[in-house]
Amino acid sequence: MKIQPSLFIALSLTALAHGTEVDPAIPEYKQVSGVSGNLISIGSDTLNNLMTLWAEGFKAKYPNVNIQIEGKGSATAPPALISGTSQLGPMSREMKQEEIDAFEKKFGYKPTEIKVAVDALAVFAHKDSTLKGLTLAQIDGIFSSTRKLGAPADITDWGQLGVDAWKGRAISLFGRNSASGTYGFFKEHALGKGDFKSSVKEQPGSSAVVQGISTDEFALGYSGIGYITSGVRALPIGETPESFAEATYENCLSGEYPLARFLLIYINKKPGEPLDALTTEFVKFIQSQDGQQVVVKDGYYPIPAEVLEETKATLAK
Repeated sequence: MKIQPSLFIALSLTALAHGTEVDPAIPEYKQVSGVSGNLISIGSDTLNNLMTLWAEGFKAKYPNVNIQIEGKGSATAPPALISGTSQLGPMSREMKQEEIDAFEKKFGYKPTEIKVAVDALAVFAHKDSTLKGLTLAQIDGIFSSTRKLGAPADITDWGQLGVDAWKGRAISLFGRNSASGTYGFFKEHALGKGDFKSSVKEQPGSSAVVQGISTDEFALGYSGIGYITSGVRALPIGETPESFAEATYENCLSGEYPLARFLLIYINKKPGEPLDALTTEFVKFIQSQDGQQVVVKDGYYPIPAEVLEETKATLAK
């Protein structure tokens, strides 16, 4: 997925080792009075750490607020919003049309999408792997049984990837389960909506994927960049070896890194009516300097100020 460069024309980037300064045009959060109550978040595992850190920061400002967070996968967010068991539906993919339709059938209007961070969906290798990078066709041949992106052959051996020292060694695969938005995004954008191989070891969480790769030098797997550890490497990816791009902030924004995405929170806002104060302030906190510093701290990339303005316009409708 290419993140539209037009959103970022005015953005000034300062790259750090694995992080970026938050856009200075994004304001500090200003605390208000009268905020209390219960806030429930159900959805993405990828966003679980971020939601927890945001909740801790928000509760420090509003001790009378109670926030509960459950992160079992993006697929759990739409049903929770529809049933009213949560006010926040974090997702690492966009809602599917059938999920939007189910919400609209219940309420008569569509759910509201809020962009909260930028992520590079990374393909990780063990830290000792000498693999220089992967083309999208190679990723398709490695992970997919249907190879809809044109991989000429099934790729199962490290020798097929040019790692001669590991020729004859099978590639061990790690991935997420089908409830995961990361699973859905990878399936759509890296496999051309093809099918995963049955040999992919499906994990219930992103940290388990990375842990599996870090203890198996012959492994490859996919997860959000925020889960990177010293035991794994995020591989450069491109259409061709000549276009390999690192999973950096700049490459995500420019579209050079092909598996960039926004991380999202969906909410239930009735058009023409203001959002409740608690949810409003939590969204403001997330998209403030305070909240976006948390994004950088957790290893993801912050939103540009243009996205904040987009949210303001959306919530004003």
